[in-house]
Amino acid sequence: MRYYSLNNKASKVSFSEAVITGLAPDRGLYFPENIQPLPSSFFENIEEMDTVEIAYQAIQQFVGDEIPESELRAILADVLSFEFPVVPIEDRIGTLELFHGPTMAFKDVGARFMARCLGYFNQNNKNNVTVLVATSGDTGGAVAKGFLGVQGVDVVILYPSGKVSTIQEKQLTTLGQNITALETDGVFDDCQDMVKTAFLDKEITNQKQLTSANSINVARWLPQLFYFLFAYKQVKHKGKNIIFSVPSGNFGNICAGIVAKQLGLPVKHFVASTNSNDTVVRYLKTLNYEPRSSKATISNAMDVGNPSNFIRIQKLFNHNFEELKHSFSAYSFSDEQTKEAMKNIFNTTGYIADPHGAVGYLGLKEKGIREDEFGIFLETAHPVKFLDVVENTLNIEISIPEQIAEIIHKKKKSISIHNYEELKEFLLA
Repeated sequence: MRYYSLNNKASKVSFSEAVITGLAPDRGLYFPENIQPLPSSFFENIEEMDTVEIAYQAIQQFVGDEIPESELRAILADVLSFEFPVVPIEDRIGTLELFHGPTMAFKDVGARFMARCLGYFNQNNKNNVTVLVATSGDTGGAVAKGFLGVQGVDVVILYPSGKVSTIQEKQLTTLGQNITALETDGVFDDCQDMVKTAFLDKEITNQKQLTSANSINVARWLPQLFYFLFAYKQVKHKGKNIIFSVPSGNFGNICAGIVAKQLGLPVKHFVASTNSNDTVVRYLKTLNYEPRSSKATISNAMDVGNPSNFIRIQKLFNHNFEELKHSFSAYSFSDEQTKEAMKNIFNTTGYIADPHGAVGYLGLKEKGIREDEFGIFLETAHPVKFLDVVENTLNIEISIPEQIAEIIHKKKKSISIHNYEELKEFLLA
C-alpha cells in the first residue's frame, strides 16, 4: 500500500514512512492510494470471528507486508485487550462503549496501535523519534499511556490550559519517563497549528525526527474503523439498517467509519454529532467551508474549529457534495441541550452518558430512527472523565474506576509555553 498527500504536492510513501513522518512535506494528510473492499464472506461470517481476526483482515491491506503477519496479529492482540460492547438504550437505539481501555477513552486503540507500529519500525533506529501531539482532551492521555516507556520514542503533548477536564489533565501530566506535557494559552486549534508548523520547520526537522500522534497520522486514524465492524458483529442479527452517530471534533473517528463502509460494511447513514463548534454543520447547509475559532464546551474533546480529517471525508466521497449529503449528516447541539439529553437518558433508562455520548444520542434523535433502522451512538469516554459535569447534571456520585484512582492524586507536571517560538526552543533544546 502506498500513501499520497491530499495536497498532491509530495511523493507517495509507504505505510512506515507515513507513520514515521505523520504529515506530508506539503502539509497535506496522507491517504491510502486505494481501498479494496473485503470479500462478502467476511461480513457473512463476521459473527464467527474474534476481534483480532476481524481487525487483522480489515487493516492488513493498509499495512501491507511492512509488518509480518505474526507481528501484526500480536500487535492487534495487545491493542484490543478489552471489550467494545453495544449496550441497549431504547428499542431501536444502542450505544457502542469505547471506554474500556487503559485511559477510558476511544483513542486508546489508535494510540496503542500507532505506538506499537512505531516501536516496530524504530527498533533498529539509533536516533530517537519525537512524537509531537496536540490534544483537546482525550488524545493526550491515550497517547501518553500508549507510548509510555516505548524505546526510542519521546512524547511531547501540547494542550490548552484550563480547557481539558481535571482527570484528562492528570492523565497526560503525571506519567513522567518519556512523556512531557506543554501547557499553553489559547484553544486546541492553536495547539494544532503549532504542531503542524513544527513539522514544516526545517530548523527542527534537520535535527529531530518528528511524527504526529493526532488522527492526522494514518496509524492513529485507520484502526478506529475496527469499532464499526465490532458493532456490526453485535447487531447484525437484528436485520435492520444501521445508522451510526459519532461525536465529532477532529472528525477522525467518523472518517474511519466511512472507510469501514468503503470496505463493504453495511451502513445506511453516518451522523456527525457536534457541539457548538459547527464548521461542518454550516458547510452542509451553505457549501461554504468557514472554520472559526473553537469554543469551549462541556464536551471539550470536540472543541475543534477546523477539523483536520474533514478533507479525508470529502475525498472518500470523491468531493461530490450530493453524494456526501446522501450518506452523511451533521448536527450541532448546545451545552444546555447536551445536559438535557444526559438527564433524559438517565431518567428513562438509568444509563449514565458522558457529554460526548449525549451529543451522539441527540444526533440520532435529530436524524430520526425508523422501524427498519437501528441507531448506534458512540460513547467515546467514561463519564468519570467529566466528573463535575456528570455529577452536577445528574445529581449523582460516580465511583472512581481503578484506571483513574491510580493517577487522580498524583502531582501534575507541565511546562508552560506561550507561543510557537517557545515550542521550537523546547524541541531544539
